[in-house]
Amino acid sequence: MTTPEGGAHDPYVRVRGAREHNLRAVDVDIPRDALVVFTGVSGSGKSSLAFGTVYAEAQRRYFESVAPYARRLIHQVGAPKVEEISGLPPAVALEQRRSAPTSRSSVGTVTTLSNSLRMLFSRAGTYPEGAARLDSDAFSPNTAAGACPECHGLGQVHRVTEESLVPDASLSIRDGAIAAWPGAWQGKNLRDILGALGHDLDRPWRDLPRADRDWILFTDEQPVVTVHPVRDADRIQRPYKGTYMSARRYVLHTVADSKSTALRARAERHLVSGPCPVCAGRRLRPEALAVTFAGRDISALAALPLADLARTLRPACEGDGAAATLATDLVARVEVLTELGLGYLGTDRPTPTLSAGELQRLRLATQLRSGLFGVVYVLDEPSAGLHPADSAALLTVLDRLKAAGNSLFVVEHHLDVVRRADWIVDVGPRAGEHGGRILYSGPVAGLADVPGSATRPYVFPDGAAPVARTPREPSGALRLRGITRHNLRGLDVEFPLGVFTAVTGVSGSGKSTLVGQVLAETVTAHLAGDPVTGAEGLDAVHRLVTVDQKPIGRTPRSNLATYTGLFDAVRKVFAATDDARARGYTVGRFSFNVTAGRCEVCQGEGFVAVELLFLPGTYAPCAACRGARYNPETLEITYRGANIAEVLDLTVDAAAGFLADVPAAARSLRTLQDVGLGYLRLGQPATELSGGEAQRIKLATELQRTRRGHTLYVLDEPTTGLHPADTELLLRQLHGLVDAGNSVVVVEHDMAVAASADHVIDLGPGGGDAGGRVVAAGTPHAVARAADSVTAPYLKAALRL
Repeated sequence: MTTPEGGAHDPYVRVRGAREHNLRAVDVDIPRDALVVFTGVSGSGKSSLAFGTVYAEAQRRYFESVAPYARRLIHQVGAPKVEEISGLPPAVALEQRRSAPTSRSSVGTVTTLSNSLRMLFSRAGTYPEGAARLDSDAFSPNTAAGACPECHGLGQVHRVTEESLVPDASLSIRDGAIAAWPGAWQGKNLRDILGALGHDLDRPWRDLPRADRDWILFTDEQPVVTVHPVRDADRIQRPYKGTYMSARRYVLHTVADSKSTALRARAERHLVSGPCPVCAGRRLRPEALAVTFAGRDISALAALPLADLARTLRPACEGDGAAATLATDLVARVEVLTELGLGYLGTDRPTPTLSAGELQRLRLATQLRSGLFGVVYVLDEPSAGLHPADSAALLTVLDRLKAAGNSLFVVEHHLDVVRRADWIVDVGPRAGEHGGRILYSGPVAGLADVPGSATRPYVFPDGAAPVARTPREPSGALRLRGITRHNLRGLDVEFPLGVFTAVTGVSGSGKSTLVGQVLAETVTAHLAGDPVTGAEGLDAVHRLVTVDQKPIGRTPRSNLATYTGLFDAVRKVFAATDDARARGYTVGRFSFNVTAGRCEVCQGEGFVAVELLFLPGTYAPCAACRGARYNPETLEITYRGANIAEVLDLTVDAAAGFLADVPAAARSLRTLQDVGLGYLRLGQPATELSGGEAQRIKLATELQRTRRGHTLYVLDEPTTGLHPADTELLLRQLHGLVDAGNSVVVVEHDMAVAASADHVIDLGPGGGDAGGRVVAAGTPHAVARAADSVTAPYLKAALRL
């Protein structure tokens, strides 16, 4: 039966005149009750269409149904720039959350399993004789009612010891025995104060009396003495009053209060962490731990792998009553997680220790269990962080959500997901102002007939095998021995130097732990001069650079130009103009963060917030500067006919021509173009950038620096959020770093990246306790033939063997 366009039973969501971000008055019809994938190069406008338009409009409509008073209590998004959307059901968004969760967040809190487990103990637990029944909050380490008072529910206490503060007892105080003390003047000041207090600064630490050593390191006293510093021949140093601070007090004060990330990180290296002596690491008060279910307290049940937890609770599902009801619900929800291959996780596993793939599947499983019907799920790269073997479980979840009567609108680059789609919306042809058009909307097979699509050649390859690279020969090796952390137990591994190494393995196999934590921390400690055990070959590395997808800034004041240092070069150009020099304007005048140059009405923001009470708050361009961010006097200074605000509004590609004869700016712009970011504006706020864009900006910033010595570059899943065409650009830059004599180590699920590497380290064979060991290591061709590797068949397919 045919239905009129936009009618009550219209099977399409019809978008008309979408102009969000770079979308060019887009009209598109998207089928409901289908798996629809939005494709296109990074920055083409996919997310602007799926999230910024479709989901934003669904959310706006929902808020309009809420009472005006309640609307004031909810954070609302503004109305999207679109003429009309018809046929739009309620929507749920699952976006990539790149902010780091806290140590109090766990598998149980993400999935809400913790709530049910606490209720089970509160209502159906076995209490000691005469004990009062506890509310469910008393079983949570995140509440005042439940948290152990000693460790505040963290399960760990952080302290200092003589060994952590003084790693080399053969040194004297003057020679730096107290490694925890700061360097430069402050460290010398503390040593001079000790000398003034009568302590021997030249005896080896181990020969000092125990009472003196304890006082120096641990006292809470802060005596004030007159210090007579040793006089240098070239300057006069007068006596001064100095206040002593023990090494312990300095470390704890720095960790708690210092605003310097570097100082905090240095101080944290002298902390020793261990289980809380009161709760033995179980995080709860004694009265909560005295309650049991199935013979275990709640911390013991929460520590069980999910598969074992389900087995333990199944006997309680029989019969009636609170225990059966709660246990049945818990088992049903755990079974969804085990079906997705997450049965090895415990509910108490901290969220920061999870891989991106594990987190994404936890959120999807929660939605699957919710049982919603007739909803549009808008998903942002659900395959991010997933090994190809794990994508089968992802596709199963998507199929089940669709079978339950829902629509799936997925922004995705993973070709397995793209090929499984019912419908594809390809946006492009390129990024930024060169994108924002719908190149194709229809069944996947039809994309083969769209020559302008950057996605088409990857979905429908021409069949020719890629040209095989000859792996480089290593210049050395960095060896780590006896690694024990999370699921790595006594692991020995070797990273060849002077080559491109890809670390692969299923989600949860230990890749990020090995590379992002152990390798990076070991090299950092060595470069800082700290003693390192269980490692060889560190002397060959002179510098470490980690490039992650964390935002380059958290406010609109941080932008592409400020982060890369490009803005400094631009401001110098304006300050050097004749008009600026005649007025006495310095470089600082051309910063929108400085009072002299910025518009004072909007404080250099370029916009003002307008509070509309029960309607979504909105932002309006500043009436004084019209969004330019600067005051009129500053904008009167021009360079080649453009003022500073107009230069910031240029794209990288446009600025490359405009500033071609400014060497410092040209170098920055060229490297940004090399990593495929020519479409971004110089003043693009950091808050508008994706994780992939932020990572490539960081890489471009490193590429423009003068390199000194052998640098080790560490990247955790650098292709997340990248179209295959953008991945090729990124690989070209990474190989360029290796050709320049450096080493690159990437944690990666993209088999195209692993296939182009010189060396592959494959971890596994499974996730959690089933992983954590090296299954295969060698050239991509060698690993592709490894019998026990889950990665091997996918790598073999990428190599077309």
